Amino acid sequence: MTEPHACGWAPVTDPLYRAYHDEEWGVPERDPRALWEKLQLDGMQAGLSWITILRKRDSIREEFDSFDPEKLARWTPKRAEKALQNPGIIRSPKKIEAVIGNARTYLSMMEAGEDFSDYCWRFVGGKPIVNTWKNFREAPTSTDWSARMSKDLKTRGFKFVGPTIVYAWAQAVGMVNDHEVGCPRHKGVRERS
Repeated sequence: MTEPHACGWAPVTDPLYRAYHDEEWGVPERDPRALWEKLQLDGMQAGLSWITILRKRDSIREEFDSFDPEKLARWTPKRAEKALQNPGIIRSPKKIEAVIGNARTYLSMMEAGEDFSDYCWRFVGGKPIVNTWKNFREAPTSTDWSARMSKDLKTRGFKFVGPTIVYAWAQAVGMVNDHEVGCPRHKGVRERS
């Protein structure tokens, strides 16, 4: 009998990546603000590797007011320009503008009585989709439902929320359990659902 192994995408030689895999990735998240923050981080990742975001995440959180949507929604062009000077973040004007606009859209939803967590989870029927991939490369990069969610988010005004970003985010926040079936976390996150 072989020993269980962690997912192949999280190298054993990188403690930051492994900690993310072992403690965060795939754990079902229900807090609306935390879901929104993670969606922003996945949007910032567009065109980059996830490890880049992980290495900069603390600096990004600090610069972006701990992803407080009310503070971000009040950012001015001058404040956005200040953020662009910070080498500890992803210095993309379009991504910074997207976070500011996404904060405003998030607040509009909440003010209209639409809970962001309920909104997100309804795309997967309110509970995690549990897949049984033997190798992480078997997982899709997008699905029909991630495309529907992406389209709906864009209609509402969200940016950097394409179907691939939405699916990667859903994996991260546990809406989808895409841990390899031989990974101990596959069962571990299922038990936390």
